[in-house]
Amino acid sequence: MRLFGNFLTIFVILAFGIVSPAYAEQAGGAILNNEGLAALSIAIAAFGGALSQSKVMSSALESIGRNPGAAGQMFVPWILGVAFIESLVVFALLVAGKVSGLF
Repeated sequence: MRLFGNFLTIFVILAFGIVSPAYAEQAGGAILNNEGLAALSIAIAAFGGALSQSKVMSSALESIGRNPGAAGQMFVPWILGVAFIESLVVFALLVAGKVSGLF
């Protein structure tokens, strides 16, 4: 868990370091405007979605490996879980697009 916290800290620092110079020529002195916040929120949502989907997939495959006969019973809950996780990433995309004025 400590590795994840270190990775997340480095990711956030790099994200702010990359986004800030990209908008440096704009007047107003805003470090991170709506488009930057939208891009950052989509990146964090995609990272969280990928991390949670990998955890779900790992747990499902480990369970099937321990009890192959239960694969049929685990299929529908596994698909529903992955679909719910993916829908959260899509909702983050829609909210970020609304905030930045794209939608």
